[in-house]
Amino acid sequence: MPPPLYRDFTFDQFVVGVCNDFAYNAALSLACTERINHNPLYLLSNIGLGKSHLSHAVGNHILKKDPGMRVCYVTAEEFTNAMIRALRHDRIEEFKERYRRQCDVLLLEDVQFLSGKVKTQGELACTLDALLEADKKLIFTGTYLPGDIPKMDEKLTSRLSAGVISNIESPDYDTRVRILKKKAALKQIDVSKDVVHYLASELTQNVRQLESGLIGVAAKASLLNLPIDVGLARSVVKNIVRRSQEITVERIQKLVCKHYKLTMEDFLSRSRKRSIAQPRQIAMYLARRYTGQSLQAIGRSFNRYHATALYAIGTVERLIREKGPVHKQVKFLSQKLESGDI
Repeated sequence: MPPPLYRDFTFDQFVVGVCNDFAYNAALSLACTERINHNPLYLLSNIGLGKSHLSHAVGNHILKKDPGMRVCYVTAEEFTNAMIRALRHDRIEEFKERYRRQCDVLLLEDVQFLSGKVKTQGELACTLDALLEADKKLIFTGTYLPGDIPKMDEKLTSRLSAGVISNIESPDYDTRVRILKKKAALKQIDVSKDVVHYLASELTQNVRQLESGLIGVAAKASLLNLPIDVGLARSVVKNIVRRSQEITVERIQKLVCKHYKLTMEDFLSRSRKRSIAQPRQIAMYLARRYTGQSLQAIGRSFNRYHATALYAIGTVERLIREKGPVHKQVKFLSQKLESGDI
């Protein structure tokens, strides 16, 4: 089954600015209107700028209005893997049924992943034809224009480009301030105006970097029992800039495996033993905090769906707040990462 939608990714939680107002309104129109003239919608941006948020918001809005709607959310990689499994197990007709005739809304993310995958491109083109003919709602996200993705079939490129293409730009300063305030309220982080404005002025890359800064400030304050002030924020920002080049998911995995005396095979296995599952959750938390990778990318690195990564990160955040053993372990591992002692 496809992974679930993020419940927090709603239109109400999306901060609108000049950088994304057209994309927001196009997505809202797609979600609200029964019959639309600009189906499908293609959201284009670099990573961490909100295209996934809007994609999920469309699905959440539609399901809230009509829980009986069949919303299919899937990344291009997950679509490809599901198709490969169907072919291997002689279940391709079930696969086609799932996406062509049991889908009212298709949310397909990261279409650039389809580059060079000829069979998947052909199947997806036929699927889109069936859905468009049945007047279903389609929303795609990608980091490149369909025509700029290498090794893409012309037929599929034309389907992806058939509707509205909306570009999302990096947020301006005022929008970054409002994003930080919104996320601080959502995560119940008590942060001063000065800290918010400092983070907004220094972290200009994308929304994910802003969130990483906010989480980093809250985590460091909690781990070291320090007040959240500009001095603390300055140290966190410094680490974010440095670690963007130095700290990778792979390095985090190796550090955690070494610390907990686990083999990488066991660590990435399907085992739910506490002695394996909890270190895995901690590693996912550290990956989100230190690398700025998307939940999808983190999930892939651990052979999991993004929903599992989201759950793991939330679990570790809760355990840190409880000031128990996990709090101490995360503090130790964070110091290792920040010192480069891996």
